[in-house]
Amino acid sequence: MKKNERKPWQKKEWCIPPEQDAPFVCQMEEVLDIYKKPDDPQYPQVCMDERSPQLLGEVRAPLPALPGKPLRYDTEYQRNGTANIFIAFAPLMGQRYTKVTAQRTQVDWAHFIRELVDQHYPHVEKIRLVMDNLNTHTKASLYEAFDPPEAKRIADK
Repeated sequence: MKKNERKPWQKKEWCIPPEQDAPFVCQMEEVLDIYKKPDDPQYPQVCMDERSPQLLGEVRAPLPALPGKPLRYDTEYQRNGTANIFIAFAPLMGQRYTKVTAQRTQVDWAHFIRELVDQHYPHVEKIRLVMDNLNTHTKASLYEAFDPPEAKRIADK
């Protein structure tokens, strides 16, 4: 390899930050390997993420629909805080699970993962969990929420 020549994984792509090429590609390859695995009911592929929508309320009642005119809403709204929505999706099984929480903390995430393990996938050997690297998405979060034997049981699955 020539002195200034880039390695194949060091291409300047819009989705790969230059300062994080190797770690990004390493993680990306792991995720792609999971996606290439065939469907196995004992090892389901589950993608997990969350979002925090803003909760809005109406200030004025909408004007009723009339023949030829749709229901009309005012553009003014009242802010009613935010919520968090966890979602787990098993694309090969066609399953989706959601849970709404007041916030998005390590403990909230840990309880959602325990729910996946105990309620939605109690019969499986292991869950192939694909998620982003948010600071709350760690095995340590399980230990924040549960005693060590329970945290290890969940993490092992």
